Amino acid sequence: MSAAVEHLEERLQDGSELLEEIMPSAITLAMMLRQRTMAAWMRTEFDGYPDPSDLPPYRRDIVGHIVARSPQYGWIPAPMDDSQKQTIGRRDMAEGIKSLEKTCLKCKKGTGNRIVFEKEEMARIQSEINLTAELAITVSRDSYGKILRVVRSALYLWCQDLMAAGIGGDHNSYSAEERQSAAHLDNPELFWRRALENNGDLPIPDVREVGFFDRFFGRAS
Repeated sequence: MSAAVEHLEERLQDGSELLEEIMPSAITLAMMLRQRTMAAWMRTEFDGYPDPSDLPPYRRDIVGHIVARSPQYGWIPAPMDDSQKQTIGRRDMAEGIKSLEKTCLKCKKGTGNRIVFEKEEMARIQSEINLTAELAITVSRDSYGKILRVVRSALYLWCQDLMAAGIGGDHNSYSAEERQSAAHLDNPELFWRRALENNGDLPIPDVREVGFFDRFFGRAS
């Protein structure tokens, strides 16, 4: 597992490389540089957020579509007014990168993932919209991809700034002077906020769509 900054930056720009496969190297690099705040953020992104209050803004209020199960027609749009759609048709996404990426890979472009509500949450929404049918929220593939792209872009920007600070080349360890030169970069919020602002201008690939042979040979599992 190479932790070289240049190699990590190249992998982040390679659409054939999954973010799930890249992040362990990024965590290793952060630990080698003793950037504990960056490493902790990466680990939480990788594993998921156990405390919803810790979710960063790019994982909050993700717009979805509420659907209801009809005995005759299957899943159909739930009857809701515009105000209800705005307040109820949103979801916080606490799942780890592996789960988000797997879901995104399994969805075709233009489709989404249907998430059935937990019992208590479903009962609350059923009461609000005066409906007894089973309910779920469908989150688009694009919404999953945007979260993944923010994280990937933040890591890319971090690598760029590390190289600008003189951190480069193959290393098994870094000197105290090298670590100090990059100490100011131990700030994940700095990078994910920049990623949100400059997302479309960065050379970061979107999550690829898995083809038939990928599914057949189990590469999306």
